[in-house]
Amino acid sequence: MIPIIEFKNVVSKYGTKIIHKNLSFKIEPGEIVALVGGSGSGKTTIIKLILLLLKPASGKIYFKGKDTSHLTPQEEQEMRDRMGVVFQFSALFASMTVGENIMYPVIKRRKVYNELIKENAFVKLKLAGLDEEVFYMYPEELSGGMKKKAALARALALDPELLILDEPTSGLDPISAEEVDHTIKTLRDLMGITVLMVTHDLSSLKIADKLLVLSKGKIAFNGPPKEVSKAKDEWIQQLISTSRGEFLNA
Repeated sequence: MIPIIEFKNVVSKYGTKIIHKNLSFKIEPGEIVALVGGSGSGKTTIIKLILLLLKPASGKIYFKGKDTSHLTPQEEQEMRDRMGVVFQFSALFASMTVGENIMYPVIKRRKVYNELIKENAFVKLKLAGLDEEVFYMYPEELSGGMKKKAALARALALDPELLILDEPTSGLDPISAEEVDHTIKTLRDLMGITVLMVTHDLSSLKIADKLLVLSKGKIAFNGPPKEVSKAKDEWIQQLISTSRGEFLNA
């Protein structure tokens, strides 16, 4: 099976500051992969590398087996269109209704507007766990959890193969966070979509098939979350010794 994303010996840097050193990992089709690391460890940089918003200093990144280092601008955009992104603070357009937010990427890419696009938006709204009346509401009328789900619906608008979630439960109360986690897992189970989830919420690791831990510019752990306690990395041991991470210390 060809991985959705594969990093081979990737080095990334900003100017002379090295962020990652020889990163190598794979994200397989249909997996929910959680990416964890301390502040400044380069989690957001990995998202930028996958979205081709940043080029690696060396090494290779593959999308479904295709080397991404020599794509034309049009090919890069076509690749991004196969990915859906939910940003940490939802990033919904405040002047648009939720429905208009969901339809926007389709109209922008397809250059058309018709009833099928509207119907597609209602379907994605339902998949994200929201009721139809939310379609006509504005972002300011939504709770934090509803905003996250609306942003998720927008990310699904173009039927992506890879869903990238940046802190999907950040700022949510435990009940709303649990609902978002459930929605993510349900989407994967129903659609077979691949998920990369950058998170500080260790409770969300319960829905992950694979855990990647960044530490000191490298992947310090790559495997099932339940096995992370076997890792010898100092930062990981500190993580699982906290009250938040104690359930990982099996």
